[in-house]
Amino acid sequence: MFPRLSEYWRRPPSGYRPGATLARVARDLPFLGAEPEGATSMRFTSADGELAFDAREVVEAQFLMHLVLTEFVLQVPSVGAGHVRIDLNHRGAIHRQGIACRIRAGDAKALGGLTTRLQGDAALLAALMPLDFKRLSIEREGGRWTVRLEHMGASEVVNRMPGFRRYIRLNPEQREHLLQALHVLKAILGSH
Repeated sequence: MFPRLSEYWRRPPSGYRPGATLARVARDLPFLGAEPEGATSMRFTSADGELAFDAREVVEAQFLMHLVLTEFVLQVPSVGAGHVRIDLNHRGAIHRQGIACRIRAGDAKALGGLTTRLQGDAALLAALMPLDFKRLSIEREGGRWTVRLEHMGASEVVNRMPGFRRYIRLNPEQREHLLQALHVLKAILGSH
């Protein structure tokens, strides 16, 4: 008769419009081909076919508001085997001073070359240092690398009281850094 409390919390928040944020993300990436893959996922492909990635809506409900974040997902075939999970974030409390890698799963000694390359690759640092990302994780499972990057832009804030809806766009500078980071990560992970 009464729904379970756990089912209540899994429901999308009121006011959430599946796909609305992705439609705006597609407008922020006008030179990429965009193909919907469902209500909350879209496939983006560069004109030359060199880069293809997915963008997915991630909803975070909060008190009287919710956020619709965009998670960019890149998949790359892996040369190696075994489960690996690495989280990357900016180093420095006030000013960004580099990239830190944290191995969450996998053999740290075997991954030493990869983490050194991720932290020291000049092209990757040039793309990631100015990039405003919230989360960046790299995972290897079943012979495939999966990169998940959650950008601070390309997101929507929806408040119920007072009622407002605001999209935070992916500006041209951030877009270039995002695409460059995905290109470089594809090249690095393709050899590991």
